[in-house]
Amino acid sequence: MKGQSDIPAAFRRIVITGNGGSGKTWLARRLAEPLGLPLVHLDDVHWEPGRYGISRDRAVVREDVRTIAAGEAWLIEGVYGLYVDIALPRTTTLIWLDLSEEECVANIMRRGIQGGESQESFDGLVKWVQEYRTRKNNWNSFDGHLKLFESFSGEKARLTNRAEVDAYAGRLLQA
Repeated sequence: MKGQSDIPAAFRRIVITGNGGSGKTWLARRLAEPLGLPLVHLDDVHWEPGRYGISRDRAVVREDVRTIAAGEAWLIEGVYGLYVDIALPRTTTLIWLDLSEEECVANIMRRGIQGGESQESFDGLVKWVQEYRTRKNNWNSFDGHLKLFESFSGEKARLTNRAEVDAYAGRLLQA
């Protein structure tokens, strides 16, 4: 594991975003420890602790994300473009996992119901993931992530399949 002073500047503050089931958490875990970066899951910031499906107050979450983003080094992962947007001015690398909805749904089906989730909420999650490219909101859709990606001027990668994700992670860990 690297110390924070050993981390190349381009990889001191990484954001990973993408559709549900795209592998954000998997990639974040693969990178955070070897790079010596504290790992932040936006799901843990967005949802009430121990109360799956109950959102925290957005103003509180925004302030928490501002505090996290003010840190010297971190890896933030999540689907929430609304909160990613807060961290972007300090982000040194943006990674967008833009896998097909079919692959994302297959990943969600493999991992199954999590964290006290009901079958009904799991079915809703699958439907939500399937609608990634057709959702019309500005913070957790394909269009929202595309805008974030296109407007980001730092180091960035748009990865569209598992082989690209694996190759990118390998290159990053060798840097």
